[in-house]
Amino acid sequence: MTKLLEKAFNEISKLTEPQQDSFARWMLDEIASEQRWDKAFSDSQDLLSQLAKEALAEHRAGKTKLLDPDTL
Repeated sequence: MTKLLEKAFNEISKLTEPQQDSFARWMLDEIASEQRWDKAFSDSQDLLSQLAKEALAEHRAGKTKLLDPDTL
C-alpha cells in the first residue's frame, strides 16, 4: 500500500462507522465503474480503429466539412 493511501485510510478510520461505510461503498463503486470502462474500451478497440479508418477515408475523399461552432 502506498503511503498516500495509508494516510487516507488512517483519516477515514477516524470517521463514524456509517461515514466509513458510506466512503467504502463509494470507493468500491468507483473501482467497479473504472473496471467497466476499462473493459468497454478494451473490448471496442477493433471497432474504434475501424471507425477511425472510415472517418479518415471519408475526409480524404472530401466527404467532410469543417465544423463551424457558430452554425450549431
